Amino acid sequence: MAIRYWLGVVQRENVLRGVAQGFAQTNHGARGLLERMRESDGLVYYSPRTQVDGPPLKHFTAIGRIIDSEVFQATDSDYRPWRRRVDYDHAAVATSIRPLLPVLDLSRGNPDWGYQLRRGLLEITKHDFEEIRLQMRRPSADDRRRR
Repeated sequence: MAIRYWLGVVQRENVLRGVAQGFAQTNHGARGLLERMRESDGLVYYSPRTQVDGPPLKHFTAIGRIIDSEVFQATDSDYRPWRRRVDYDHAAVATSIRPLLPVLDLSRGNPDWGYQLRRGLLEITKHDFEEIRLQMRRPSADDRRRR
């Protein structure tokens, strides 16, 4: 099966918790959309806010790959959300969506691009995933010298 690429829309505070523990969770822990993901699929998080009622952020905040094919349910409290295991790129840095708006298939030429983010998890193109991944990578010292 072909690798697919996903964009999760989650506030930064929750994204960072998932990165620290190596899992993905979207749509308040709903199972359905997570089941569409497969091992090796790419996942990037976009955080419109820092917290539920926090200030606006509008950054991509984490990126990684789905580790396995299992959807699992958290058991550490009465709240039991569904999750996926993710190998996050810990060297990636949060980056604003603004410079990417004209180049992403998701947003290019679409002034209402943000409306589709209301779904919480949507499939994106490989092109978009790679553009975001490159934007989230800090240049190495060697890269900075070449400029």
